[in-house]
Amino acid sequence: MCRRFTTVGGLIPPIAGLVAGLSVFHSTQAEYGINFPPPAADVAQEIYDIHMLTMQIATFLLLVVFSIVIYSLYFHRKSRGYPADQHFHNTWFGNWSWVIVPALVLGVDLTIASNADAVLKKVWDVPKDEKLMDVKVTGHQWWWEFDYLDYGIKVESRYTPREQAGDLYLREVDNRLVLPTNTKIRFLHTSADVLHAFWVPELAFKKDAIPGYVTETWSELNREGVFRGQCAELCGTWHSRMPLVVESVSPEKFQTWVAEQQEIKVAAAAEAAATKTWSREELMAKGKALYETKCAACHQLAGQGLPPAFPPLNGSAIVNGPIEAHFNMVINGKPGTAMQAWGALNDLEIAAIITYERNAWDNRTGDTVQPTDVALAR
Repeated sequence: MCRRFTTVGGLIPPIAGLVAGLSVFHSTQAEYGINFPPPAADVAQEIYDIHMLTMQIATFLLLVVFSIVIYSLYFHRKSRGYPADQHFHNTWFGNWSWVIVPALVLGVDLTIASNADAVLKKVWDVPKDEKLMDVKVTGHQWWWEFDYLDYGIKVESRYTPREQAGDLYLREVDNRLVLPTNTKIRFLHTSADVLHAFWVPELAFKKDAIPGYVTETWSELNREGVFRGQCAELCGTWHSRMPLVVESVSPEKFQTWVAEQQEIKVAAAAEAAATKTWSREELMAKGKALYETKCAACHQLAGQGLPPAFPPLNGSAIVNGPIEAHFNMVINGKPGTAMQAWGALNDLEIAAIITYERNAWDNRTGDTVQPTDVALAR
């Protein structure tokens, strides 16, 4: 008895450690549970309910079938001397079971399908007789762009590096998609390069973003919270680095956020329009922040790139060569490659990025590019 108690007692610390570890895992990765996350929209709740109905029916059938199989294995086994029935198929049940069982299954399937069809129509048919808030969602390799068309706000969303994201690495972004509750929102989906797919489970839908096309979905969030999704279409090397994070807030908090974003936009425009001559130190500091946000995903923080798809900028012939070629590459991109045009950036931003690239790492051109130089290059 003592020996047994000692053995069990010796297992307590490891088991306690395992339970503690699982608790930490559950608290940090609760979204990886065995079921769908709790819905945050009414339509999502309807989809969830159909899923649960299907699982309940499947579980009931599983229990019935396994109960019959286990009963038969135990009571009809040879060791009990049970003689095999050679005439079951000639009985009434043996004949009609081939009709009754499929009919029951078909009836269940039709019940589920009819409910699912009604919900799918609700998901894909955007309300036409109501005022909706429009958000354009554009997929890029490998980041998201959100245009709040009603407010003139544009947000770029990129994954957060491991050292900043911690346990949420590849699940956290620098700028979240902020949306108000109790507001019908229409999402306009498109892509700037290849196929992407917008997918946040709590919002009820997954929609492909197709280059050259605009497709639409809608949702109405019914609770506040942070909901995580991802690109659900294999879109290239860094497909895994396209997380989506939706932050649902009250309408009042959303209006406060909109006002803050519009102030930032006005301040950036005023700064870009200023006629001042920028020092190299100012441009390098601004360019470093912009490079790490917009360029480092492909060309890496140290400028070493990911050859052959993404050439290194450290020691690059273009970066260290005639500045006109550098202007052209940044402003217009390179057709047929992943190098997109960055002409939508303002003159100050482009000047800062080019100044940084031409003087960072082992590049030592000594060039200082002013916004006026970019305006002429355009």
